[in-house]
Amino acid sequence: MAAGGINAGEFVLLGKITKPHGIRGEVKVYPFSGQPENFLNYKNILLGMEDSEERIPYRIDKARIQGKMVLLQLRDCTTRNEAESLVGRQVWLRRSDLPAPEEDEFYLLELEGKNVVTIDGQELGRVTGVLATAGHDILTVTGMRHEYLIPVEKSFIVRIDDKEVVLDVPPGLLDINRK
Repeated sequence: MAAGGINAGEFVLLGKITKPHGIRGEVKVYPFSGQPENFLNYKNILLGMEDSEERIPYRIDKARIQGKMVLLQLRDCTTRNEAESLVGRQVWLRRSDLPAPEEDEFYLLELEGKNVVTIDGQELGRVTGVLATAGHDILTVTGMRHEYLIPVEKSFIVRIDDKEVVLDVPPGLLDINRK
C-alpha cells in the first residue's frame, strides 16, 4: 500500500519545512507520511502557509534523506536567508504528480469520503481520515452513531471501488475500537 497525505482536492499535503540546513539554501522537511524516501520521486512541489490557499511552485534540484527527515535543495533557493524565509511553509504536491501505484497498491487518500461496509453488509460510515502510526495506518470511519478506528491491513480489504470500501474484519474488532 502506498502512503500519502490526505486532501480531497487537487493537491496532497506532504509535509512541512522545519528549518534551513547549511548555508547553500537547503531546507529540512518533516514528511507527514513518515516516509521521507517518497520525496526522492518528486520533481515539482508547491509551498504555502497553513492559513492560506496560495501555493507557490518550486522545482526540486536535489533531495536526500536524513533520518526521518528529508533535505531539499530547491531551485532559486541558494542562501541560508532564502531557506529561512521558507520555514513553516507546508509542502504540497499536485495529485496528478503522484507516481502511479503498483497493481496491488493504492493511495490512502483515495479512500477518503468512501462508504465503508463489512462483507456481511453492515454499514459503518465514511472514511473521514487516516492516522499514521508506527505499526500501520489506521482508517477513521465515522458513522451515524460511532467512529471506528480500523487498521489498514491488506487482509481486511475485500474490495475498493469508486464509492465503497468493503472490509472483512476479524470478529470483535469493531466492538473494541469504537471511539
